[in-house]
Amino acid sequence: MIHSSKGVSAPRNPMQHMRLPPKGQQQLLDNLASMLWFLAERFGALSEDDARLRDGDVFSPVEQVWHLADLEREGFGVRIERLLNEDHALLPDFDGAEAAQRRNYRRKSLRDGMRAFARARQDNIEALARITPSEWTRRGVQQGVGPVSLGDIPIMMLEHDAGHRAEIIAWCAHVAPRSADLGMKVGNEAR
Repeated sequence: MIHSSKGVSAPRNPMQHMRLPPKGQQQLLDNLASMLWFLAERFGALSEDDARLRDGDVFSPVEQVWHLADLEREGFGVRIERLLNEDHALLPDFDGAEAAQRRNYRRKSLRDGMRAFARARQDNIEALARITPSEWTRRGVQQGVGPVSLGDIPIMMLEHDAGHRAEIIAWCAHVAPRSADLGMKVGNEAR
């Protein structure tokens, strides 16, 4: 389900990942990158028509990838940039449901959405990899969430990914059995 981040709180232990040794921090960035493989595995072989199929209130694959791409650029990317460059940054909410409706994601291309998400996620991973230890504590206030630090952002990204992974797995489980052709294309194993 595509939604706004209103009512979502910042992670309870926001700086935990920065206490990790460099190998642990790299694992966190690798976990962020794994969403790219997950999407490719689940959706890579879908036709554009199959990618528009919905399962009840679970959004279609094309809607999922465009939401992820837009949030990655306009939500997480903007938050990273502003927290790095502004003191006490005021961070706007990203209303995913409104964006999905206004941008009519179902009419867009699945492949273009997957590429847009991959570019934006890679840009964010590279930005996070360059952050110095002293920068991780830079703080701001996110609309609908409250105080956040730069160190919260990767955790928020992973939590958001986890929600979409669950939705995508549910979509695959419910839609794939209804279509023998589609069932052969949709992966059953998560990375």
